[in-house]
Amino acid sequence: MSVDAVTYAKLREVARQLPRIPGAGRVEIAHGGIVMMLPPVHRHELAVLRLSRQLDEQLPDTHPEHVVQAGAPLEDPGLGRLRRPDLMVFREGALEEDPPSVPPADVLLTVEVVSKSNPENAYEEKVRDYAAMGIPLYLLVDPRDGTGIVHAQPRYASRERFVFGDAIKVGPWQLDTSVLLTYGP
Repeated sequence: MSVDAVTYAKLREVARQLPRIPGAGRVEIAHGGIVMMLPPVHRHELAVLRLSRQLDEQLPDTHPEHVVQAGAPLEDPGLGRLRRPDLMVFREGALEEDPPSVPPADVLLTVEVVSKSNPENAYEEKVRDYAAMGIPLYLLVDPRDGTGIVHAQPRYASRERFVFGDAIKVGPWQLDTSVLLTYGP
């Protein structure tokens, strides 16, 4: 569901103010409303850190003008979406520009680590959103059962499944998923 520009501008202003609320998690805009997410658990953040390190080591060779960053805002006003992927690989120059969000055209990869509380968000909604934004690659990592999927354009028709422990190829990058842990009970 897309929203008109006026409605999106109002939602964007509300979203801008919400992170000031103590204890609030990340704020996104999707499907015509504000989406508040709880702060992630430690193993979620550990997966983000370990994947980030691996990508960061390879970027100077594959894409020297790009960075890997956690939690940066990804915005497509035309779709009425503001997302905050767990990780993104994008053109470093995007950080110098206004507005203070990364446009989808600068993004090569989004990574989401599935949360315990809302797995549908990563498996359904974000697959649709990132594909619609034209993001070339989407890596979904699921610590609930130690699996994942590498989605590739066009429209994420290519889906390569993996289990933790596999060495996987995500576009030009090689990732070792043996460093990832499943969630505890």
